[in-house]
Amino acid sequence: MSGPLSGFKIVDLSSVISGPVATVLLADQGADVIKVESPQGDIVRRMGLGATSMSPGFVTANRGKRSICIDLKEDSGVELIKKLVEDADVFIQNFRPGVIERMGLGYDVLKAINPKLIFVSISGFGETGPYAHKRVYDPVIQALTGLPDIQADSDRARPKMMRTIIPDKVTALTTAQAITAALLERERGDGEGQHVKVAMVDATIAFLWPEGLAGLTMVGNEANVRRGQLAQDLIFETKDGYITCGAVSDSEWEGMCLALDRTEWMDDERFNTPFGRVKNAKARLEGMGDVLKSKTSAVWLERLEAHDVPCAPVLSRPEILQNEQIKNNELIFEYEHPNLGQIRQPRPGAKFSRSDIRSKPIAPALGEHTAEVLGSLGLSDEDIASLVGAGVVHRPTNDS
Repeated sequence: MSGPLSGFKIVDLSSVISGPVATVLLADQGADVIKVESPQGDIVRRMGLGATSMSPGFVTANRGKRSICIDLKEDSGVELIKKLVEDADVFIQNFRPGVIERMGLGYDVLKAINPKLIFVSISGFGETGPYAHKRVYDPVIQALTGLPDIQADSDRARPKMMRTIIPDKVTALTTAQAITAALLERERGDGEGQHVKVAMVDATIAFLWPEGLAGLTMVGNEANVRRGQLAQDLIFETKDGYITCGAVSDSEWEGMCLALDRTEWMDDERFNTPFGRVKNAKARLEGMGDVLKSKTSAVWLERLEAHDVPCAPVLSRPEILQNEQIKNNELIFEYEHPNLGQIRQPRPGAKFSRSDIRSKPIAPALGEHTAEVLGSLGLSDEDIASLVGAGVVHRPTNDS
């Protein structure tokens, strides 16, 4: 690999989504990510396709990694991790606070072994405070960060969860960026590592602040945080489907009025300024919705584009695969997985002009690379066989 992160070694004890999605981004960019799993494996392996195969979620969150299966309840298993981090660049885990220390693999322990190590801890709420030791999944973080409140249509409406795991994935993106920043500082500085801590609640609130929580910015003069979202969302029903369209600038609003043949709205005091269009969003969007029901999506999209109004068809998920722009971007590709057959994956979102990204990355079977990785640490075949026999490490089986 000649990816931008080739040559960096990451020991990944994380599971489920927040940690694995962070490290899969780094694996796509060339890092050698060694996924350390328990004998039962990451639970996401079994979520979606039954107990004997890898789920689509696991394939996506772990493509291009190497899997080593170690029982960390055994002292000799813990010692293997210590040996793995001797020449590692990054160590990442997302156990609840205190668990990694009880295992004997806390920051102080691993820093003493490898001072250049970037040690990464992902948690739900941070390491202290009344929520620190609570169990956490994505909906819990949504509930505490205002996301369901943002989804509600009015002050009296029922809050609504996002139907995709925004906090998990935002935490993953935040963590991946923090890892690369820590590596950059280490490479430019004195070569010493540090402890990077990412709490899901922190990452999500920071992500939402620029608009979803922007009304809380001015201390003592907080704005109505629901302003601009008192009405429906920006999905409009047409004669034969759904489209989205919107206008922020005055020129876009003028184009909207012309496309919808509602030129009287240009001079309407409710809508002829950006503030007015926000303040009177309910009336504006309801009026647009009434007009848009009268013609087909194709007719409206042609008219809106002719007047330079931002718009698009609302695609079903399968329709994404056939969209002309997505096909043009060569974003989604197909290849053969040795255990799953033909699969489909997106390439990483970022492109590099002179660096490769990993091509046709394979998600590993449970413990697939155990012997390979332990051999690189200097263990002989006899040593590995002894560890397998003692149940400390595991090799892949047919149902991995």
